[in-house]
Amino acid sequence: MITDGQVRKFWRDLATGRKLAVAARRAGMDEKTARKYRQGRKLPSMLKRPRAYRTRKDPFADVWPQVETLLENEAALQAKTLFDWVKKQYPGKFDNRHRRTFERRVHHWRVTRGPAQNVMFSQVHHAGDLGASDFTELGSLGITITGQRFAQLAYHFVLTYSNWETITLCASESFEALSEGLQSALWELGGVPRRHRSDSLTAAVNNLSVRREFQARYQALLDHYGLAGERINVRQPHENGDSESSHGHFKNAVDQALYLRGSRDFANHDELLAFLRDIVAERNAPRRARYEEELAMLQPLPEQRLDSCLRVKVGVDPGSLIRIHRNVYSVHSRLIGEEVEARLYADRVEVWHAGRQVDTLPRLVGRDKHAVNYRHIIDRLVRKPGAFENYRYREDLFPNSRFRLAYDRLCEEHTPAVGTRAYLRILQEAARENESAVDDALRQLLLRDEPLSAETVIAMAQQSAQLPAPTAITVELPDLREFDGLLQHKEVYDVEACCPSTFAAVGSPCGTAEFPADGQSTAD
Repeated sequence: MITDGQVRKFWRDLATGRKLAVAARRAGMDEKTARKYRQGRKLPSMLKRPRAYRTRKDPFADVWPQVETLLENEAALQAKTLFDWVKKQYPGKFDNRHRRTFERRVHHWRVTRGPAQNVMFSQVHHAGDLGASDFTELGSLGITITGQRFAQLAYHFVLTYSNWETITLCASESFEALSEGLQSALWELGGVPRRHRSDSLTAAVNNLSVRREFQARYQALLDHYGLAGERINVRQPHENGDSESSHGHFKNAVDQALYLRGSRDFANHDELLAFLRDIVAERNAPRRARYEEELAMLQPLPEQRLDSCLRVKVGVDPGSLIRIHRNVYSVHSRLIGEEVEARLYADRVEVWHAGRQVDTLPRLVGRDKHAVNYRHIIDRLVRKPGAFENYRYREDLFPNSRFRLAYDRLCEEHTPAVGTRAYLRILQEAARENESAVDDALRQLLLRDEPLSAETVIAMAQQSAQLPAPTAITVELPDLREFDGLLQHKEVYDVEACCPSTFAAVGSPCGTAEFPADGQSTAD
C-alpha cells in the first residue's frame, strides 16, 4: 500500500528534475502507480472513500429488530443482558464469539438513536458568593483510636470560588452536627458568603413535603447569619459537585499522610483532629490569594453564635431513665420523678436540673438504642439483687469483658444468687472508688486457679498501687543474617554459631550436627 510519505517524496524528486522512472524507484513504487500520482496530484489518503458495504453477512440481521424494540422500551438494558437474552431465544445460533460484535451494535444504537444523556454545565464562581457543605464518612480510611475502629463522619465546608475548606468531626448527620459544623466554618472563615448549598439531608430539608421546604431550625440558622439557603435534588450529588469533589481529594490527602505517618492509630480524638486540621491547613495554603479575594467580599458575622443544641424537657421515670428521640439514657437515681432539661449536641447530651448541669452523657447515634451507666443505679441495685437476673439493660452493667468473665465465674463457683450479690458488690466498689483499680484486680485474679470472691477483689483494688502493671510483651524480629549459614551447602552445621539465641534459650550443649549424603544425621 502506497503511503502519503512515498507520494510526497516522489513529487519532490520530480520537482528537482528527475525522470519519472528514477523518482518512482526512489520512492519505492511502480512506474504505472507513479504515473497515476503524477497526473492526479492527490495523496493516497485523499483518494480513500468510506466503505459502505459489509465484508461478511450481519449475524444479527434477523434478531436486531427485537433487540431494538427492547432498547426503545427500556434504554437502561445493558448489552450483556441483551446478549444473554438473544442466546436464550435462539439456542445454538450465537456464542461468545459474537458478543463483542453485539456490544458494538448496541453502543452504536445508543450513540445514534438512544436517549439524551445528562449534560454537566460548567459554572462560573464569584468571590464571596457560595459556600457548599456536605457530610462524608471516614471509616474507609482505616483509622483507629487506641485500637478501636473510628467510623465517624466529617462535616466538610468549601468556598466554591477559592476552594478554601474546613472540617468538623461528628457522629451523625443530625441538625446539631450540621449547625456546629457550619457555624465553626463561618467563624473560622471570619465572614459569611451570600449563599449556602447543602444536599437534601433531613436535618435541613423536609423531604416529606411536596415543596421540600427547609426545616424550621435550619431556616432559623440561615436567617441568623443572613445566608440564602439552597439544596440539591434528591440522589443528584453532582449538583453539589464542589463539595463532593473535595471529599475525594481530602480523603486521598489524608490517606497519603497516614502512609507517611506509618500508623493509622491515634491516642485520642484530639490527636486525630489536630492531624486532620494540619492536612486542611496544607491544602488551604496554595489558595491564599483567592481566599483573600473572598474575604473582601464576605458579609460580616453576627454578634454571637447560635446555640447548636436541641433542648428537650423530659421526666425521669422510676427506672432512673430518660427517653430522647427513641433512645434511652440513664441518669442518677436521685433524679427519679424530677423533670430535667436534656440539651442535645452533636456528640453529647447534657442533663440540666434547676438551671444547673448535673451530668454529661455520650450521644447515641441512631434509634432504639440505650446507654445505662451502672454508677447511676448500683446503690439501689445492691439492695435488690434479684432484679439483676432479668434486667432489660443488664448488658450495660458490664463495663468491659473482664467484669463479664468475673460475673460468670462467680455464678459457676457459687449459686447464681450468691454470685450475683458478689458481682454487684464488686460493681459498687468500682463505682465508689476506682473502676480501673477493680479492673486490675480482676485481671490478676482471673488468671489464678483459685476461687473468686468479692472480698478478695475489693481488698486487692484498695491496694492497687501494689499491683504489678500489665505484662508488656515485646517480640524482637530475628536477624536474618543468622540463617545465612543454612543457605550454604555444608555437611556440618555449628548450631550454636548459627543460632546463638536459640542455643541460649535451650540451655543445653547440642554441639554440632552432621548431615551425610544419605540424609541421616548424627549429633555429638
